Parts: sequence; C-alpha cells; structure tokens
Amino acid sequence: MDLALLRTFVTVHRAGSFTRAAALLGLSQPAVTSQIRTLERQLGRPLFLRQARGVTPTTIGDELAHKAAPHLDALVEIAETGLDEDSSVRTLHLAGPPEFTAERALPALTALTGQDGHSYALRASFGTAEETLEGLAAGHHELAISTAQPRGGLLTATPLCDEEHVLVAGERWAARIGPGKLRRKGALPLENLPVVEVHESLPFVSRYWAAVFDARPAASGAVIVPDLRAVLACAASGAGLAVLPRYLCTEALKRGDVVALLDPAVPPLRTYFLAVRTGTLAMPHIARAHEWLLRVAADWA
Repeated sequence: MDLALLRTFVTVHRAGSFTRAAALLGLSQPAVTSQIRTLERQLGRPLFLRQARGVTPTTIGDELAHKAAPHLDALVEIAETGLDEDSSVRTLHLAGPPEFTAERALPALTALTGQDGHSYALRASFGTAEETLEGLAAGHHELAISTAQPRGGLLTATPLCDEEHVLVAGERWAARIGPGKLRRKGALPLENLPVVEVHESLPFVSRYWAAVFDARPAASGAVIVPDLRAVLACAASGAGLAVLPRYLCTEALKRGDVVALLDPAVPPLRTYFLAVRTGTLAMPHIARAHEWLLRVAADWA
C-alpha cells in the first residue's frame, strides 16, 4: 500500500475535511480527493462518508486510521530526528493570547534555548482562542496556547495551567467601596461603577460576577482596550474596576497600584490548554517545547 496515500488518508481523518487536509499537505483539494478514491478502490471499501461540511469516517476508516496513524507518526519522528541532528537551529511557530504568551510562555521558551544542546528560533503570533486554534489547524502554527479546548481529532490539547482571576481597582475606588462591604452586600456596591475591560461584552467581569456573585454586572464598559496589560494600567490610573489574572497584577498589588476588592473562598479560574496538531509531537523541536512548557507551568500560580 502506498505510504503517500496512507499519509493523506490519516490527515483527512484527523482534519475531518478534504479542504483542510489539502492545506496541511500542500496539495490541491482535487488531488486529495483523488488519492482517497484511489485508496478506497484498492481496499474495496469506502473510508469516508461525504457530507455538506467535511467528511465522517466509516467504521473501516476509523479502523484503518487506528492501525496506520501510530506507524506514520513513527516514520515522521525518524525523519524529523535526522533533520533535527543536521540542523543547528529549528524554528518553532507559537501562537496564543498576547498577555499570557508574552509574560509566561515566551520567557520560558527562550530560557530553553541551549539547555539541551539545541538552539531554537521562535516565531510568535497573538490572537483569540478561536483564531489561534484555526491557525494551528491550518498549519500556520506548530504549538498553540488557548483558553478553549479544541474538538475533533485534528488537534490534541493538554491542560497547561489555571489562572486565578482577581477583582481590582485603584485606591480611590477601593476607598469608596470600603472594606468588607462586598462580603456583606455582594455585587450591589459595585453597580454603575466604571469598568475597564478587553471587550464590550465584558468577558472577564461577567465570568467573575457569575462565579462569585451569581449575578450579571450592571455597569457597562468605561474603557475598552484589547490587552489585559493596558486594562491593568487603566485600572491603576483610576479608570475603574477590572478583573485580571493574578499573575498579571501580582506586582501591582504588592506596590499598591491596585487593590484587591474581594478575596472569595473559591476564586474564579480559567484553564489554559497547550495544543498541537495530532501526530506532530513526533517532531523533536515541538516535543521539547511542549514538554518544557508543561514542566515549567507546574510552578505557575
């Protein structure tokens, strides 16, 4: 059986689409369709059911993928290991949310360079969870950090770490609210106070209000800026309340630039996932970065 046909088949099986598989393989969609039909003729059985949006594997298709994929991944590992030994520098293409990637992932990965005798070049892209996972699936990135867990077989995700969210404000607003008032009255003292957020939908504030106060925020955004570091700066300058990851505002809390307004018994958490295209951990430079990030993330709090 032709290995090229099997490689195309496994890629389609993981991608769930001839079009997406073609992009990952660097082939045209008709070429992928032709290869799958050739393999189906050789086997005498249909491997996929064609649907309006993508394809669904048949029972035979699932069985063949289960048998063939580990061996194809092993061949990729052999080929990539040889390439890795011949090249002094490998480039890792990483994508993730701007703040977390800049503050945590990139410093960790740059610290990896040279530690195991290998050099790495990094190319980083920032985006939303949806944009990041779409770019990973399309082959634009090799490793992605996302707050959304991908579905389907094309991408494989591992929980990386949790981040705690903190309700903060500048000293002026904290003094106006007063100590202990939120524990007694819930979100009522916060109604109509200005809010600093990353989007008009108030994603961080809404999530915090739902988890801690079992309510929806009554205020609208006073300042909307699509970067949590800018949200912190605006909150510190007195623009309003904000909900921020603790890792991002720890130093500002220590300096007194902002004040934590509440310390709930169970603080809201958000999980980050480390995602790759299924099978690509056979590539040594991706596997090393993946393993290293999981290792250092164990100490992130």
